[in-house]
This record gives sequence, structure tokens and C-alpha cells, in this order.
Amino acid sequence: MKKTLDEIMAETLKVLREGGLILYPTDTVWGIGCDATNPEAVEKVYALKRRSDAKALVLLAANLDQVGRYVRVIPDIAIQLVEVNDRPMTLIYPGAIAGKAPAAGEKAQADRHFIAWNAVAEDGSVGIRIPMMDFCRDLCFKLGRPIVSTSANLSGEPTPARFADIAPEIREGVDYIVEPDLEKGATGLSSQILKVGLSGEIAILRK
Repeated sequence: MKKTLDEIMAETLKVLREGGLILYPTDTVWGIGCDATNPEAVEKVYALKRRSDAKALVLLAANLDQVGRYVRVIPDIAIQLVEVNDRPMTLIYPGAIAGKAPAAGEKAQADRHFIAWNAVAEDGSVGIRIPMMDFCRDLCFKLGRPIVSTSANLSGEPTPARFADIAPEIREGVDYIVEPDLEKGATGLSSQILKVGLSGEIAILRK
């Protein structure tokens, strides 16, 4: 029997809260996700993708209010961009509110008030997108914090636009696969990426 959207949501949230990885469709392409405040879960994402953790990850958030809980300042230009945006857009914000890397021999601790230290860039910035897809926005809202959204491919391999394009290694490496039928809401294209500054600066990193 086909699962209802409520059942899919409940199962996805359970995996995220337990520190697991999900494979899910976003408003752009298929992504690997986890609770963005859990550094151990974030590390699993890097390991699955065979990717260096020197690179930051894109996060999804439910709305600007949620973004504001995890960045020190939302520049005015970012608010304006979100209000007029009509296509998937990732904004890189300065000053992520992130946890600290553990000292040698210590275990990384998850704290829902801080983005995982290994999900942000070396300069302290963080890329966050408010997805143009109800399922993803609702997922972030009900979880109460951002989730990681990195393309569901091995590092260096093509980005999968559709579920059928995802490598078996990725499918087998996650704890939960969201119903593929939900990919109907995805564009199949990567988002534009803009870096915003506190004084209104905008740098286009990807159109």
C-alpha cells in the first residue's frame, strides 16, 4: 500500500532526529540530508559522498525566521532577494551560529541551537536555501531546524536530477529514502548561489 504524505513525513523526521541520513527530492535535484545541527550526522554525509569536509554544505530552512536563528545577522539585501525570488536560490550568509569543533579525543556534541561546525565554511559563512517545495519546507519546520541538502552523488560524479540517476552506493548508504514520486516538484536544475554581505554586497557564485 502506498504511504500517505503524513506517513512519509513522520518516518523522515524520525530518521533525522535519530541522526540518520535521508535521500530526498528537493526543489532542485535529489539530495542527501541530515539534521544540520548534528556534527556526527554531517560527517556521515561527507563519508558517503567521499568528499572532503573542507567544503561547506548547503542547508535548507523553512523560512527566514528559521534562518535568523542560525545566522548572526540577516542582511537587508537577503530579505529583499527572498521576497522577490521566483526560482531556487541559495544565499551564503556571513556569521553562521555554529558549534565548536571538538578537541582531540573528544566526541562531537549535537546542539539544536547551533549549526554543526563541520557544515559551515572556513570563513564562518553558511549557504541556506528556503526551498520552493512544500515537503522540504514542512520538513524543516516540523524538525525545528535546518537540514543538510547536498547533491546525491559521489564527489566528482554527475548530479542526479531524478531518482533513477542515483548510484546504488548512495541509495544503499542512507537510512531512509523518501517516496520518489515526490520528485515531481523538483526542477532537476541546481539552484543559483549568491553571497550576500552586511552592507548590501552581492556576489553571484552560480547563475
